[in-house]
Amino acid sequence: QREFTQKKTFTSWINSILAKHTPPYVVSDLYTDIQQGHLLLDLLEVLSGQHLPREKGFNTFQCRSNIENALTFLKSRSLKLINIHVADIIEGKPSIVLGLIWTIIFHFHIEELARTLACTYNQPSPACSSAADSSPKASRSAQKSAKIKERWKMSATKALLLWAKEQCSLHGSVSVTDFKSSWRSGLAFLAIIQALRPGLVDLEKAKARGNKENLKEAFRIAELELNIPRLLEPEDVDVVNPDEKSIMTYVAQFLQYSKNLPESEEDMQEKVREAMGWLAAQEKKLAKLLEETENETYYQKYKEMMSFMETFNQEKIPFLPVLSSKRGEAELSEDQQQMREEWDKVISQINEWKAKLDQMLPSPLGSIEAWLQEVEHLQAEDLPDLQDPFKAMSVFREIIVIFKGLMDCFDSHLDTLQSFKNEDEKNMPLVLPEKLEEMKRRLFSNIRSTSPSTFLEYHYGLCSAIANEVKLKLNIWDVKYGTKESVESLLENW
Repeated sequence: QREFTQKKTFTSWINSILAKHTPPYVVSDLYTDIQQGHLLLDLLEVLSGQHLPREKGFNTFQCRSNIENALTFLKSRSLKLINIHVADIIEGKPSIVLGLIWTIIFHFHIEELARTLACTYNQPSPACSSAADSSPKASRSAQKSAKIKERWKMSATKALLLWAKEQCSLHGSVSVTDFKSSWRSGLAFLAIIQALRPGLVDLEKAKARGNKENLKEAFRIAELELNIPRLLEPEDVDVVNPDEKSIMTYVAQFLQYSKNLPESEEDMQEKVREAMGWLAAQEKKLAKLLEETENETYYQKYKEMMSFMETFNQEKIPFLPVLSSKRGEAELSEDQQQMREEWDKVISQINEWKAKLDQMLPSPLGSIEAWLQEVEHLQAEDLPDLQDPFKAMSVFREIIVIFKGLMDCFDSHLDTLQSFKNEDEKNMPLVLPEKLEEMKRRLFSNIRSTSPSTFLEYHYGLCSAIANEVKLKLNIWDVKYGTKESVESLLENW
């Protein structure tokens, strides 16, 4: 029963996410559809906003490659994939497939949402790490970082539960203690709806109704009024031991809805003040770190930067909604404008620090890094507008000449990078292994894979130019001709 419920819930959740994919994708049988790997990659692309490498075919090798790409991406996000193997996914083993999808749901949906609640509920999230945790020595320990992450993983569930309790506490007699039997009566779902959108439900009437009626009503209102996909059915919840993971997946959607509700000006100003305080602390921390590491080796400087960035990226999560506000300059208050300026200033200082470190790379890595940045800069430039195909062709030709010139160095840079001996005369590492791996990854995944697409764009543009010219000539010819000379003139011109 639990496996059946999870399959149904997870399939509905995936379909709600893949509705945002271009083109939209609908899963009919999770165990079968996941075997080709395309479903996994589509799902991860929508959730992460990143483009992931994939094989376009459907033979065994291509399916295996796509699944491997998806698992590699998840591992790069520091997710533990215990006993999840490619062969098991290709076979569509239910327990493995459900375990993998739950890992994705927990990380990209529940954990990301609950992070924003961590400070409120005083949980041990990295976003709320104490002064001891963020001190130069303590926060740089990889072991401690792993422990904090593990504690946070547990507290994400607790933060979501505390949020649900808080919503239900507005209606005294509705008690929530877990993600199992507390939801069986349907009252908890209705209480959350009432807290988010007062007036949609009558809790007093609900207390006199049966479980299935309440659950049916809650799911109906959530779908119609809150636009929350119907992941569960009453019979999934009105059982002795409901599935915890399915209920958590569904409840997290209500939290997502609450995050999208418009905030009062007072609440926004309070968040702006908190963000300003955090930005000021980051600026001081960065300045202190630069001063302390001034006479350190490149290895130590890069290590300190990695540690700072890990903490910075975790701590900024609760502030992202206010920092990334889409309001225009004219709509921002004075405090918000100042906050945006401070944010830009801190990011600029971090980028400047990174650039200086790249310039300090020991030879020959420095020249490879400069080459990588030049190629990446070329890739980042907007491609010419194909509305004017002839002008576009000229620009494409220039890009390809420059690109080919740069790519002539690819093999030599790759050989140098792979044969680089990472130790000094005292057998101490010159560069952090993570930096070397990052450079190799950029060399392979970013640069090697982009070259063909550039040429495809070029040839697409070339074909467009020829097609436009043919259409133009055909339109000119689609008239009655006068003299033999005028026809000969047209032919010569063609």
